[in-house]
Amino acid sequence: MSLYILALDMDIRVIKKLHELIITERTGPPKELCIKLGISERTVYNYISFMKNELNAPIKYSSDKGTYCYLGNCELRFDGAIDEIV
Repeated sequence: MSLYILALDMDIRVIKKLHELIITERTGPPKELCIKLGISERTVYNYISFMKNELNAPIKYSSDKGTYCYLGNCELRFDGAIDEIV
């Protein structure tokens, strides 16, 4: 699947909610996150991949904490860019 087609399927409301959950480190594991977002587990991975690859969001999964988190502070801008605050 092309990334352009994948981007057309992205819902900004899901990205905003996912971003908030990542900032507060309350995503839980993917099986819980899909329930919180109302999407499938596969779609969770698609959103994470999109945010990492297209928005350059420094996302990682912490198995110690059992949640996704940002590697440093991250501000989501709705002009399509991600700024990392060091």
